[in-house]
Amino acid sequence: MQSSIREIRRRLFILLARAFVIVLFLSFVFFIAVTGYYLTFSSTPIPFPFASTLEGYYLANGNWDGVEKLFDSLDGLDSANPILLDEEHRIILDRRPDSPASTNSIYQLGSEDAFIELKANDETIGYLVITSFSISSRLGLARAILVPIGLISFILALFLVVVSILLVRRFVNPLADVIYAARAVADGKFDTRISSEGPQDLQSLAENFNEMASSLERNDKERREMLADVAHELRTPLAVIRGRLEGIIDGVYQENGSQVSVALEQTYILERLIEDLRLLTLAETRQLQFDTKNVNVADLIERTIEMFSAESQEKKISLSFTEQNGNLVAELDPQRFEQVMSNLIGNALRYVNENGKVWVTADETDEGLRITVNDNGVGIPEEDLPFIFDRFWRKDKSRSRTSGGTGLGLAIAKHLIEAQGGTIEAKNLPEGGLQVMIELKKK
Repeated sequence: MQSSIREIRRRLFILLARAFVIVLFLSFVFFIAVTGYYLTFSSTPIPFPFASTLEGYYLANGNWDGVEKLFDSLDGLDSANPILLDEEHRIILDRRPDSPASTNSIYQLGSEDAFIELKANDETIGYLVITSFSISSRLGLARAILVPIGLISFILALFLVVVSILLVRRFVNPLADVIYAARAVADGKFDTRISSEGPQDLQSLAENFNEMASSLERNDKERREMLADVAHELRTPLAVIRGRLEGIIDGVYQENGSQVSVALEQTYILERLIEDLRLLTLAETRQLQFDTKNVNVADLIERTIEMFSAESQEKKISLSFTEQNGNLVAELDPQRFEQVMSNLIGNALRYVNENGKVWVTADETDEGLRITVNDNGVGIPEEDLPFIFDRFWRKDKSRSRTSGGTGLGLAIAKHLIEAQGGTIEAKNLPEGGLQVMIELKKK
């Protein structure tokens, strides 16, 4: 793992360092080219550093006395055959070889002369005349200008390289971790996580990646558990059917209606389980079609209660729809809503003891409707409440398929309600028992 991360970091570091060096090199070349072109081909010189040096000399001394020593120290200036004039164009210093002019004489600027006006405190103090602005003199001036600039640029470049290395490492390490973790997740290692380091954006990237990995890990776990649950649910009825049929063939059981009916009952269980799985898959993938219309929810609830009245009487359980308040009309699919109510009421009757009670309420709220299915059973342990809408969850893990249902009813109810814009949740009642509450919005 560490070798892989180091390799990724090394490649990212080289890539970013290469980009930085290229940008730095191109910037330096551009500067050299522009400066060289201006010095070599332009008809007017740029304000050389010599001008600032001369202006500083005048400010320090108040006059031009002894300025020839300064000229001797300015490398590259003599090749341009310069002349220093005062503000009235009188010659102060003439560095032309074999010059016919004398000091303090008036110098007339020629058409080929290039000059730089020297100023101090916004007042003209003289002129620096370049009488020989040939290629060789321009290159000499360029060298005199570029050498100190190049030295400063080199020092700055070293400083920038150090700073860039620190910045690159700050970005490279988190990016390398993300790349390695992405590869690991792609290889099926969904437990891979990365630390949140670096700038805020990279920290946000790491946090989002960890959330994605957690979601993938959870989905993979649910997929594995679902496959195991499906295999378990199918195995029991298939084993019963196979045992009965083999017993009939071997003569252990008589070939009569009672034995065939047992096998047929198990096929009904299989059929219901397969249909529930199909319905749940369609609901989860948003492929289930809904035929919505304005319906009276109270009528649907009463119809569902009527369907379970015989079962409730047989188990001696009170089943009622005692509370109806407000306008209970909503836009929904009546068949799917009846299926939800059937799952909830059937689940309540399954886990309420004899002489128990199941009651349904429906009320109009400010935002829509609230329907509750309540019972006075033993309720659900608080630690299990977040999971009761999961596939194949059962309160009693040891219950058979006949008494315990398919374990998909609440999961189906949740998806059918949420697909129609509603919410469903469950909680334990203070006096004991479970309450499942549905919130529907009026459209």
